[in-house]
Amino acid sequence: MTSLKPLPWSPAPEISPWTTPARHAAATTLTAASAVLAGLARRLSVPTVAKPGPLPSTLEFYASAGAPEGALYLDGELVGWLPGVTRL
Repeated sequence: MTSLKPLPWSPAPEISPWTTPARHAAATTLTAASAVLAGLARRLSVPTVAKPGPLPSTLEFYASAGAPEGALYLDGELVGWLPGVTRL
């Protein structure tokens, strides 16, 4: 069998009336200091730079001895060959 013991309960203690103005003054001071520091942080922060857009595509044609005859590349990838073409 389980026995349950009653838990003591009491209402929350009241705040002394003489500490209330001091708490309000501290809260106001900390809020103002926070606003000042936030403004300073915004002024000192480095603005973000927008990323540049994509570069335009590059079309390359190779007809030299080291490459396949008439090879056509787009952005470094082989697209196809132009048979019989040795020069553009």
